[in-house]
Formats: sequence, C-alpha cells, structure tokens
Amino acid sequence: MTAQSTTVHRPHVISMRSTPNVWTLSGLQAFYAVHRSFRRDMMASEMMPDDIQVSREERAFRLWINSLGIATYVNNLFEDVRNGWVLLEVLDKVSPGSVNWKQATKPPIKMPFRKVENCNQVIKIGKELNFSLVNVAGNDIVQGNKKLILAYLWQLMRFNILQLLKNLRCHSQGKEISDADILSWANNKVKKSGKTSQMESFKDKSLSNGIFFLELLSAVKPRVVSWKLVTKGEDDEEKKLNAQYIISVARKHGCSVFLLPEDIMEVNQKMILTLTASIMYWSLLQPAENSEAPSETAEPDAEVSESSTGDATSEISCRQIR
Repeated sequence: MTAQSTTVHRPHVISMRSTPNVWTLSGLQAFYAVHRSFRRDMMASEMMPDDIQVSREERAFRLWINSLGIATYVNNLFEDVRNGWVLLEVLDKVSPGSVNWKQATKPPIKMPFRKVENCNQVIKIGKELNFSLVNVAGNDIVQGNKKLILAYLWQLMRFNILQLLKNLRCHSQGKEISDADILSWANNKVKKSGKTSQMESFKDKSLSNGIFFLELLSAVKPRVVSWKLVTKGEDDEEKKLNAQYIISVARKHGCSVFLLPEDIMEVNQKMILTLTASIMYWSLLQPAENSEAPSETAEPDAEVSESSTGDATSEISCRQIR
C-alpha cells in the first residue's frame, strides 16, 4: 500500500521540481500576460463613459467659473465648491444682489454647519432663479454629490448665457431668451448666408462632423474660416480635425468656449448649446454692416473680438438679431 501510494504521488513531485524552466518561461509568461490584461481591464473600468463625461463637465465648469473673475480661483471643482463660498461668489457675479453676504461665512470654515448654511443659501437662490432643484439640499453640496453639483452648475451657466444674450436684445423688451430662440437664430443665420445646413436640435447627430458650426462662424463674419482646412467629417479623425478648428476659430474671435473636440464629435447637448450661444453672443457684438456671405479664403490676421461679460454699449444693446 505504501509503495503504491509513493508511486501515485512521485510523478507530481518530480514534475514540479525537475522542470523549473517550464514554469519560469511559459507558466510565468502566461501569468503576467493575464495579469497585464487584467490591469488594462481594471484601468478601463475605472474610467467608464459616465466618469469621462463627469471629467469633461468638471473641466468646462471650472474654466467657466475662473473666467468670471471672481476672487477665488478654482483648482478642484468638486472640492472647492463644498463650502458654498465659491458658488455664492458665482451667483453674485451672474445675478448681482442675489446673495445675502451677512448670512455667509468666508473660508476657512471650521464649523461644518457654517458650510451647510452657505450651501443652503446657494440652493435658496437657485430656486429663486427657477432652477430645477427638486429634493436638493445644501448638505448635498457639502457632501460633494458630483451629479447634483454638475446639475446645479449647468443651470447656473445656462442662466448666465441667457442673461448675456437678453441684455443684448433690447427689442425683446424683457422677454426671456430660450433655447429655442438660440436654435432658431443659428438656423436662420446659416440659411441667410446661402448654406443649406440646419440643425434640428442641440442633440442632432449630424452636428458631429462640425460643418454646421463652421458655416455658422462664417455666416457671422465672412473670411474667418479657411475652407481648405475643413474636412468632410466622414470619420472620427476628420470629425476631430473639424472640431478642433471650430474651437480654434471661435476662441480666436473672442467666443467664450469651454468645451472639448469630443463634445462636438459626440454631440454633448449641453456643450453644443453653450457653443451656439457663445457664437450668437459674438455675432451680436459685430458691426451691423458685416456681410452675410461666407468666403472660401480666411482673413489672414483677423482681429480678436473681446467677448465682454459686462455691460454692452447702448448701440450694441439696441441692435436686433438678423
């Protein structure tokens, strides 16, 4: 019985000890190959589409806030807004007089309830501005709820954009500017320039090739687009080149643009709206005598128009949108 037992187990012992190179060269290589694949999968899973979108929006809102010229500079959006102070500064900038500073506590804030008080006022003002804040409390901001913070900032940014456009449209006689107004303006602007591109909404998938926005930019100010640099936008590479060119031209001429090429390629509805509104705002600042017809040649040294976020002159304010 003992001999049989030894005979049964010996091959396994000999196999493990007598062929170490097999385990080193093949077994370990296979192990590390699987391990590398596993790490790649883990890294990919750590940055899922939702996380990528959050990262892009965080960047856009952070850049927008810092462009407003408030006292506090934002480095980490989700951390820096948790005490409520930055949001109160932004609210005071886009809606002057809305903040009760006597009830606000300036950082550094040691007592947690003071942060909640600041954020409660942020929510209160948001509701006064007709933001959609159902079941949202100040403590959600203090706790760093990313989804709710981004939702609040989007409504705040949109409010700011619409107010700027409203201030440049004296013929609106106090009428609020809507998303539909911006959409209609963009389509009419392109149509009047002799082009046929149109967008059905700010989530129209045909916008991914960038052609509509290049035609819109050209309609606002002829010769700003060099059509020799424009691709057909038939694949991702061509779409990205067009998107990068759109952002470059828009920024060069004073548009406040905070989106990424990927936002255009993937037709991010929020960012598409801000891009269109920014071009509309730039258009309202242009001299009325600008021609509507686009040109195949870009102007060599186009002057950069300053995109003002303050008060416009009475002449600009009283111009109607064409």
